[in-house]
Amino acid sequence: MINPLNAAAAYATTAAKTTGPGMAARDGASFGDVLEQAAKESIGTMKKSEDMSALAAVGKADLSDVVQAVTNAEVTLQTVTAVRDKVLNAYQEILRMPM
Repeated sequence: MINPLNAAAAYATTAAKTTGPGMAARDGASFGDVLEQAAKESIGTMKKSEDMSALAAVGKADLSDVVQAVTNAEVTLQTVTAVRDKVLNAYQEILRMPM
């Protein structure tokens, strides 16, 4: 099984070594920074859903807020899963390339 962290580390190592036309550093956030921020936001969304569910269990939350939080968590999980699958597929394609 491919470890996503190893795939990200391999990408970062390769990106650091590449030079030449079109390979200059770009202004703005790096790919890793974007993924890190997205991961943090996803974790926050999931935590909010857990908190709202816990409040609902003891009767201290509005049902519509709970439904909205759980729906947001579901969409976030689907998005994270889709991104993970795309990253792993890209990594596998890179491994299949002849050297």
